[in-house]
This record gives sequence, C-alpha cells and structure tokens, in this order.
Amino acid sequence: MSGDRDDRQRHLPAGRKAQLAAYVSDTGQVTVSELAERFGVSIDTVRRDLDQLSADGILVRTYGGAVSLSTISRTDRAVDQRLNEQEKEKEKIAALAAALVQDGSTIMINGGTTTLAFARGLRQHRDLTVATNNLLVPGALPPTAIRDIYIFGGAVRSLTLATIGPVSFRTNTGTELDISCDLALIGVGAVSADAGYTTSNLAEAAMMQEMLARAARVAILADSSKFGRRLFAQVSELGAADYLITDTMPPPDLRDALAANEVELITPAAPPRPREARS
Repeated sequence: MSGDRDDRQRHLPAGRKAQLAAYVSDTGQVTVSELAERFGVSIDTVRRDLDQLSADGILVRTYGGAVSLSTISRTDRAVDQRLNEQEKEKEKIAALAAALVQDGSTIMINGGTTTLAFARGLRQHRDLTVATNNLLVPGALPPTAIRDIYIFGGAVRSLTLATIGPVSFRTNTGTELDISCDLALIGVGAVSADAGYTTSNLAEAAMMQEMLARAARVAILADSSKFGRRLFAQVSELGAADYLITDTMPPPDLRDALAANEVELITPAAPPRPREARS
C-alpha cells in the first residue's frame, strides 16, 4: 500500500520535485535523461523541475543535468583544505607532467593544488619562463629552474589564492602585449566524456579557456576522483587538450572519448612518449 502511495506521489508536481531534489542531493550530480527514466516523466518535465529548483536555490542547474549544492561546496573549498587531499596521486601526476616540459620553454600554469605540486617538481629543469595566476606557484618553483616568472593581474580569489583576470600583460605605455606559450598545464575540477573539462567558478573557467587558446600544447591535470563528474562551468571539450595526465586509467567511456578526440592519456602505467629536444 505504501509503495503505491509513493508511486502516485511521484507524479504529483510538488511531491516529484521534492523527491527529485533529494535524489540530486544524495547523488551529487545527475543528468536530465537519468532523472526522466527514474521518475517516469518526460525530459521536458525534468528540465522544468530543475529550472524551478535552481531558481529556488536548491541545486545548481548545469548543461544536461544538475549538481547538488554540497558537491559545489566540496569542489570550491579553500586551497589550504585541499593541499593534503589525494597527495600521492598529485605527486604522480606532477612527475608525469614535468616530463612534458622542455628546458628553455615557456609554460602557463593555472590555480590549484595539482598544478602547485607540478611546480615543485621542476627541480631538474632549467631556463623556464613561467606565467601563472596561481599565487603559490612563484614560491614553489625551484629557483634553479627559472629564467623569468610572470603573474597575471586581476582580482584575487582568497579561496583559491589565484588571480582572476585577462591572460595578458601591458607595457608601461598601456599597450597590450600578445603572449603565447609552448605548454599550458591546467588543473580542472572534473572530467567527463560528455561535458569535457569543467570547474566550479565561471571567471576561472573563462581564464582557463584563454590559457588554452594561447598554448601550442595543452596538458590537463586531474586525479581520478575528478572522473565522470560535471561541474558548473565548462572549460572546454575533451579535444581542446593534447594530454590528460592522471594517476590511474579512466573508466571505459571516458577512455574511449579521449581516444576519439585524439587526447593522449598519460598515467604511471602509460608515461608520456619521448619528445625531441628543442633545437
């Protein structure tokens, strides 16, 4: 009897929305098609429900689905709270990423703790030019590895200790200088086959997009806890990167999508292919 009552309640708008909100909260991240199948309603109905729940501040609407508020708060925490998380995995990723860097090259590094681990791991390198919005990177870089360090200006997010602003520099006369780099190393909050690379902050996503656009090669750094998730703002589709560097093999759907987009997957079991030295 109670089961029949629950089934009827699902098809009442208020009851369905309450159950839908609870399901998103428990799951963390869902797609529209998943919710339509679970609650036995149309995709259009689910979209309307999600739009209303988002407007009510109960969840965060994303492309193709929704994310719980608790998931957003977990991903957008202060940098000092994240420094000791997935520490061994970040060290593995950092070592693999360092192998892509050639002496004498110019690199861009974004905010985050995985990219911070990478910066610390450049002890064997020399004559690097580094541009970054990560305020912790200059102090972490080995002095023997560096020729020049540049910090992108803009507002400072105290939560992440990173600047938010244009990926550019100006001369003393106000002229904007055109800049580019050999390799951009970008840490992201989530990686999925359908949504690509995503993060939790719109302004950071826009800055990361510009770093990608100014790079000859792009390496995405993400530990395996980021797989199969979709956060608030898309940085890019999978194919915008040349490499995905991580600590273990992704699930089959993501692995297949990376291969289809010609993204080289780099893990401890599959290190980067040797590259010719710079002339």
